[in-house]
Amino acid sequence: MTVKRLSGKAKGRCRAVVHGGLVYAVATDTSSADNIADQTRLTLEALERNLIDAGSGKGGLLQATVYLKDMSMKVHMDAVWCDWIGGEENWPQRACVGADLAGDDLIEIVVTAALL
Repeated sequence: MTVKRLSGKAKGRCRAVVHGGLVYAVATDTSSADNIADQTRLTLEALERNLIDAGSGKGGLLQATVYLKDMSMKVHMDAVWCDWIGGEENWPQRACVGADLAGDDLIEIVVTAALL
């Protein structure tokens, strides 16, 4: 089986990997916006680009893990997530985890999706 890697800007990491009919992707807000709503929106835009570039999209999402710098921000992240994700046909299994993220990052999202 082949492994397709979509390189990103960070050395030593890919923004997505395709293998065995699955896409593994990650995204953060590279602009370091000031609040969780803006960072979530920008992270989801980047994630969607990564999924599309890899041959998938929201409809292929299977699993998502959302890492938040501060879990008290979850309600604001959820509002943006729910607007972005759309109908039940796109809903993945999802978990939110508090994490000590680098720099000014408030959110990082890791997903597994099926190729479409």
